[in-house]
Amino acid sequence: MTRGEAFGSGGGAWIGRLAEWIGRHWLGVWLIGIGAYVVGAFAAPALAWLGAERMSSVLYVLYRPMCHQLPHHSWFLFGPHAHYDWPALQPFTTAPLARPLLSFHQPVRDPAVGYQVAVCVRDVATFSALFAASVGIAVARRGVGRLRPLPGALYALALVPIGLDGLTQLVGWRESTPLLRTLTGALFGAATAAFVLPLLDAALNEVRPVDPTHHGAGRIDDSSADTEASASVSNRQRE
Repeated sequence: MTRGEAFGSGGGAWIGRLAEWIGRHWLGVWLIGIGAYVVGAFAAPALAWLGAERMSSVLYVLYRPMCHQLPHHSWFLFGPHAHYDWPALQPFTTAPLARPLLSFHQPVRDPAVGYQVAVCVRDVATFSALFAASVGIAVARRGVGRLRPLPGALYALALVPIGLDGLTQLVGWRESTPLLRTLTGALFGAATAAFVLPLLDAALNEVRPVDPTHHGAGRIDDSSADTEASASVSNRQRE
């Protein structure tokens, strides 16, 4: 066997073991990832407040692909208020007062108003609810086994509030509020967990190897074991 063939064989085995491990522990990996996402969003303003500007800036940049980071759509920490309207925040950005959407990806970090969370109010609610619902699903899964997903019709219905709230403010018909953004985001996050995670669990269950120690799989049936033992004793007596 050549070195390349040996590496290919070993690499395939390693990938197989990794896939098997993910198949068994995917929910824990998911929870760590979502939890880290939420914690990181609050770590950015906390680091800025502590004076670690470089680390804070790195986190804000990392969250850019996931969120618009509009200051007037976000929570603030370590300041007089937790939320501000656009006129109060406009002087801390380069966007003109009449064009608030131009403050896109300009997180505000100033002691006068506080330090902006790295994602918007709606995203905080969405991912916090997604994490909380995922924890609930993990607990229920350990107690009752495989769970049924939320029906597709109900999931589609859960998307309506966030769609209406986001679309109507985007086209300028109205301005949403922190409460509405929180409620619609939380509903979307929880419904997504209830719909996606059971489906993902069922899909992975089809490909993951059977664990002989789980739910009695692979265990010898007690009655069969007793029968085999009795037959062995009878044979010895006849001998």
